[in-house]
Amino acid sequence: MSSLFDLPSIGDPMIFFGLLAFTFLLFSLPIAFWAVGTANTSHIVKVLVALANLSLTSQLIFRWWQAGHFPISNLYESLCFLAWACTLTQLLVENAWSSPLIAATATPMALIAVAFASFVLPDQLQAASPLVPALRSSWLVMHVSVIMCSYAALLVGSLLSSAVLFLDKNTSIELRSSSVGSGGFRKSEQVSSLIDDTQMLNLTSIEITRIEKLDSLSYRTITVGFLLLTIGLISGAVWANEAWGSWWSWDPKETWALICWLIYAVYLHARITRGWQGKRPAVIAVVGFILIIICYIGVNLLGVGLHSYGWFF
Repeated sequence: MSSLFDLPSIGDPMIFFGLLAFTFLLFSLPIAFWAVGTANTSHIVKVLVALANLSLTSQLIFRWWQAGHFPISNLYESLCFLAWACTLTQLLVENAWSSPLIAATATPMALIAVAFASFVLPDQLQAASPLVPALRSSWLVMHVSVIMCSYAALLVGSLLSSAVLFLDKNTSIELRSSSVGSGGFRKSEQVSSLIDDTQMLNLTSIEITRIEKLDSLSYRTITVGFLLLTIGLISGAVWANEAWGSWWSWDPKETWALICWLIYAVYLHARITRGWQGKRPAVIAVVGFILIIICYIGVNLLGVGLHSYGWFF
C-alpha cells in the first residue's frame, strides 16, 4: 500500500520539474538565512530562486501542453502556479531592494507550496483531468490566474510585514517617503547666514533604515496584491453570472475571499488615512496572511462549495 508521503517517481517531466524547483528552493533557504546573519546580500540565492522560477515555468508549460488547457484547474496545478507567482514576486521585490531579509522571509512560502504539491497531495489530485463544463471558459485564465497572483503578492507582502514585528524591536519607524519609496532622502532646514543675516535652505541626507525599507516594500507589495484581488473578485462575479446566472452566491470560497479583501482594505485604510506605520499595520497583515491560507486551503480541506478542488475527504 502506498503511503501519503511516498517519494514520487521522477519519470514524469511534470514531477521532475517540480522536484527540481523544490531542490533549488531548499538549497537557497539556508544560504538566505546565513546571509541575514552576515548582513550581506547573496547573489547565489537570487540565482537559485530564478532557477526555481524557471523550473516552475517549464512545469506549467508542460502541464498546459499535456492537459490541453491552462494549468490551474486542480489543487496541484494551483499550488505550482502559486509557487511560481511567489518566486516571481520575490524576484521583483528584490529588484527594488537587494536585501537578504527578503529572501529569508519570502522563500519559505514557495518552498512549502512546492513541497505540499509534490509530497503531500495524493496521486489522484496530481493527475491532469478534463475541465468540467463550468470551467470551459475564457474567464478561467483571467479570473484564476489573477486571483493566484494576488494571493502570491499578499502572502509575500504579509511575510515581509511579519518580519517588521521581529526586527529592531526598539526602533521607531518614521516613513519620510509617505510609505511609497525606499532609499536616501533629503531633509531641509532653515539656517541663518553669519554674513548678512539672511535665511538659507540647507539640505542634509537622511538614510532610510532597513526596517523602514522593509515596511515600505511590504506596503507596496500588499497594495499590488489588493488591486489584483479586486480585479479577480470582479472578474469572478462576471464569470459566475455567466456560468451560474448569479453574480454572488455566498459560496465558502467567495465569502472568505471577501473577508480577505476587507481585512487588506482595513490595512490600506489604516496606512493611507490614519498614517499607521510599522508594527500596527503589520499585525493586520499577519491576520490577512492567516485568512488567505484559510481561504485557499480551508475550502479544499473540507471539500465544500463550488470552488473546491477536492481533498482527502
